[in-house]
Amino acid sequence: MSTTQTPPVLAAELAQAWADIQRYHPELPDLAAPESLIGESSSACGHELSFERLLHEAVHGIAAARGIRDTSRAGRYHNRRFLAIAEEMGLDHPEEPHPSSGFSLVLLTPEAKRRYRPTIERLQRALKAHSAATTSDTSRTFRGPAARHGSSGGGVRVKAVCDCGRNVRVVPSVLAQAPIVCGGCGKPFRIPEVLGAAAG
Repeated sequence: MSTTQTPPVLAAELAQAWADIQRYHPELPDLAAPESLIGESSSACGHELSFERLLHEAVHGIAAARGIRDTSRAGRYHNRRFLAIAEEMGLDHPEEPHPSSGFSLVLLTPEAKRRYRPTIERLQRALKAHSAATTSDTSRTFRGPAARHGSSGGGVRVKAVCDCGRNVRVVPSVLAQAPIVCGGCGKPFRIPEVLGAAAG
């Protein structure tokens, strides 16, 4: 039960942290879907979700608002325009650019750590709770062949349906993170077998 409740809580904390960044940078656009960052991996800006990674994404948001092209090579290479905005926002890249990702792996400056300390602590608590909820009782959970072989592919896909009869194949843990809404009827997809088992 806690695994389905935690992602919305974490998404709310991500939205609040984004709002905290907007207080210092009012031109930063709103974060449309905070839940999209949960479980998403990106080598270009760090594999783990953290406040540092959120601030990195905010740099891209400000670049978009200003009409600045801050990356190249399909978004992998972060250029000096990215770095300039990152520095404005309290991120630093103390080394030479990486040959393939440029200035992507930026770090919080001591001043930014002080400024955002309450936000960072609150987000870390939410991330720990999310991690505990999603990794607990793994001995009794079947995660499918992808997990057994160390792949990030997710696991076994099952059929999820909506009220108009359309269906999609989805990994249950992905559906638990946030609703997937049908473009036909606007209702969320659900997994009938899981609902039937929960009622029984």
